[in-house]
Amino acid sequence: MSEAPLQPAIRPASTWKRVLASILDFLTVFFGAGWIIGKLSGETTPDGFALSGGTALALFALIVVYFYAGRKRLGGTIWDRIFGIGRPQPY
Repeated sequence: MSEAPLQPAIRPASTWKRVLASILDFLTVFFGAGWIIGKLSGETTPDGFALSGGTALALFALIVVYFYAGRKRLGGTIWDRIFGIGRPQPY
């Protein structure tokens, strides 16, 4: 009988790290992707960007995809990796 290979144990990260990483991830993808989408669609302003309609929905969809892919498929988001938070986190 063969046994399944053991996966390395993922240490639980402190709550403050997970909360801060989530906030920083949201801000990073919101401003980064928002600026790129605004630049591509011509919706930039002197103060940044002002998305509306389809471009705003595209930004919202991109934020959802970023968190889903980062947490479920890629083993962590940008700020998870910076703070050393392994994924998936044990609860």
